[in-house]
Amino acid sequence: MSFDLRSKGRWLLLTLVPMLLLLGAWWWQGDAAPDYLTVPVARGDVEATVVAIGTLQPRESVDVGAQVSGQVLRLHVQPGDKVEKGQLLAEIDASLHEATVEADRAALAGLRAQLADQQAQLDLARQQHQRQLRLARDEATREEDVQVAIAAWKSAQARLEQLRAQIAESQARLRGNEALLGYTRLYAPIAGTVLGVDVKQGQTLNATYQTPTVMRIADLSAMTAWTKVSEADIRQLAPGMPLYFTTLGGDGRRWHAKVRQVLPAPPVTPANGGEEGAAAQATQAVQYTVLFDVANDDGALMPQMTAQVVFITAAVHDVLTAPLEALDPVAGEAGLFTTRVLDAKGRPQGREVRVGARNRQLVEVLDGLAEGDRLVTGEVAQTSAVRFQW
Repeated sequence: MSFDLRSKGRWLLLTLVPMLLLLGAWWWQGDAAPDYLTVPVARGDVEATVVAIGTLQPRESVDVGAQVSGQVLRLHVQPGDKVEKGQLLAEIDASLHEATVEADRAALAGLRAQLADQQAQLDLARQQHQRQLRLARDEATREEDVQVAIAAWKSAQARLEQLRAQIAESQARLRGNEALLGYTRLYAPIAGTVLGVDVKQGQTLNATYQTPTVMRIADLSAMTAWTKVSEADIRQLAPGMPLYFTTLGGDGRRWHAKVRQVLPAPPVTPANGGEEGAAAQATQAVQYTVLFDVANDDGALMPQMTAQVVFITAAVHDVLTAPLEALDPVAGEAGLFTTRVLDAKGRPQGREVRVGARNRQLVEVLDGLAEGDRLVTGEVAQTSAVRFQW
């Protein structure tokens, strides 16, 4: 009997041990708790920006045009020359205008001579009128002679006024033609640099219907950037907002400036007529123009350069920061997010976080987190091969 009990005990032991080993292997090979990818809450800087592309133009520029027709006799400047205000730029043939001015002066002199003669005639008519009045008082003249003297006196006055009007007209014509004569010599309206000369020496200009452009002058010591900003970002910009930009030269230099003006309407671009043109215009992205000025004392900036502009909409320094990828926005609550933070035992706990300034990577933490908190950004599931091996 005892032999049977011992045999049964050994049999049970041999049966249970493998089962326990298999159960332990199954438990170790089951799903393991995941490992968490975390990022610590740390102090840093957050800069919120809007990026756009602009084109640099001189702050002050002038197209110098010809107001009179004629042949270009001399060009005194070339593209790239620096000029002072009032400097002679070009000369147009003035022979016809000089002849016109001389004719006007001669005509004016003739009218003035006629005026002097008419003044003498008026004096004579006045004397005759007064003589006839005295004779009439003495009844020594006819009434008809008195009336003739009065008419002659008034006629002489009218003729004198007519000549004075003609002289005023002639003087005005002379001033106009003298001005046209002066336009045959072109002077620099501003100090700056000659950007381009659009005519050649010896070329004949026709200013009858429109003013032909002779050359372009610009003051390159200050530039204005015309920047196109998407309608999705334009509300974030305002006059006085700081910015910086770089050019495509690749030297990495930054220029700093402030927004001068946000134009209230997008630039008008002509569209094709008909429904097709209207549909194309409706699908175009709307962009608004933002202007800012920048000094160019060293001449490094040139007209038509492309500027890669970064508008700084918000900037904070030495604040608690958290990665945006670890936060989930709360619907309907601006600036409120949720996140998960590992506790002392390595378990994730939910938190609500209030944020301030933010960009595409970081946010400023205003409330809900402390420096050193580890935010969960992802999970990596553990495999059985790592925890258990036979």
